[in-house]
Amino acid sequence: MIKKILQDYLNVVLVSYLLLSGSVMAEKNAAEKTAVAIFAGGCFWCMEPPFDALPGVISTISGYTGGHTENPTYREVSNGKTGHVEAVEVTYDPAKITYDKLLEVFWHNIDPFDDDGQFCDKGDPYKAVIFYQDEKEKQLAEAAKTAAKTKLPDEPIVISIKPAGKFFPAEEYHQDYYLKNPKRYKFYRFTCGRDQRLSQVWGE
Repeated sequence: MIKKILQDYLNVVLVSYLLLSGSVMAEKNAAEKTAVAIFAGGCFWCMEPPFDALPGVISTISGYTGGHTENPTYREVSNGKTGHVEAVEVTYDPAKITYDKLLEVFWHNIDPFDDDGQFCDKGDPYKAVIFYQDEKEKQLAEAAKTAAKTKLPDEPIVISIKPAGKFFPAEEYHQDYYLKNPKRYKFYRFTCGRDQRLSQVWGE
């Protein structure tokens, strides 16, 4: 009787171990199938929606990167003393969407001629930057910049391409702001002249 109870217990432990191992492996495999891209395009509220709308994009996070201050706050970044810019971290499935497509969406949502911020937001924290993770992303970013210069030859393209550093998520109230506060978001976007300027640069 004791032997049977012991055997049943061992069987339960073995099954639990196998299930746990399978779950860990599944999570690991899922993580390995995702990639991250980081873009700064002025106000991060406005950079989340175009990426969220893309099939293959898993999530976007508004945050701060490119500077020297650990765990910066919105106020600290806004005063321009941290070196950080407002940016979005885009997690995506490379099997469903390419980095090239993300670059295309980035370019069509920024003013490539503005070296003093983006739209109504001026200053270093609002400059547009592509942050690359590796040499391949750097090459693709540079190729996309060259393509933009070819398409828009009348003015100099001033967008920077820099190596990615540590990314700090912004405060929770900034995340998905366009979904949490749609009226305020639309009012801000309209008064900032973002869509009007994008139409001037890129067409409808």
